[in-house]
Amino acid sequence: MNQPLKLGISSCLLGNAVRYDGGHKLDRFLRDTLGAYVEFVPVCPEVECGMSVPREAMRLVGTIDAPRLKTIRSGQDMTDQMLDWAEKKNKWLAEQDLCGFIFKSKSPSSGLQGVKVYSEKGMPQQKGLGVFARAYTERFPLLPVEDDGRLHDPGLRENFIERIFVIRRWQEVAATKPALAPLIAFHSRHKYLILAHSTKHYQVMGKLVAHAAQMDADALFAEYSSLLMEALLVRATKAKNFNVLEKSMGHFKKMITAWEKQEMLEVFRRYKEGHVPLIVPITLLNHYIRKYDEPYLKQQYYFHPHPLELKLRNHV
Repeated sequence: MNQPLKLGISSCLLGNAVRYDGGHKLDRFLRDTLGAYVEFVPVCPEVECGMSVPREAMRLVGTIDAPRLKTIRSGQDMTDQMLDWAEKKNKWLAEQDLCGFIFKSKSPSSGLQGVKVYSEKGMPQQKGLGVFARAYTERFPLLPVEDDGRLHDPGLRENFIERIFVIRRWQEVAATKPALAPLIAFHSRHKYLILAHSTKHYQVMGKLVAHAAQMDADALFAEYSSLLMEALLVRATKAKNFNVLEKSMGHFKKMITAWEKQEMLEVFRRYKEGHVPLIVPITLLNHYIRKYDEPYLKQQYYFHPHPLELKLRNHV
């Protein structure tokens, strides 16, 4: 990539002491491991909208769909202050070419899901969305978002990081509009990755690219971008990955022996049944890609969607 991958993140996750109690919630994987490959754009809604450190703790009060952000002890309503700031902040973030955002889980400002919302009588429902997180996701509905808690799940972590790297590559292609060649090359290299997420989008996007020359460039790029984001929102599964692995093996049908084919299928089945992680069949296929210098598979980002050093496919 020619430019760094920029990722929004709750500031406390980088070790910044901005929480209500003057502490932080440093996540070393995010700061030290993922941070080696991305440029973080830290955001602390409470501090940036004018609150102090330390400050009175807050919680969401009211309805699930439209809760108010109130201080716990004094009951001061901070919702409008937060929303006024969020509107300005999101305008600024729109200019930063972010590829996604990592929020602090359970936060009344930044929690993505399962945030406690209290009734006026003090009874909580753990179904809320933080005030800033809601404003951000409404403003950028197709960009990848996760919270630090969910990223402890290996499957969610791999899916999120795969998506942000795809989006960064797409941003560079989108900057070449109205040129068609970069878009066509991007689609060609991402075909199998898209297929692993959604067969439907794989087919629709293929037809769109096939008729690219007959379309207005603005409409083409806008539609392709929307379809790409939608496709990546669909989770890749073991069954869909198995389909891509089998399809990839077909490129070697005239090269490999019957025994080698059987070995590959056995490894694929072990992956599908959950006995080995995805890195195992991917490594085996990469061996044959190098051995036979297979040109089509060699260019597929499916086999190297993110830095190997992150070890994301070792656990899914």
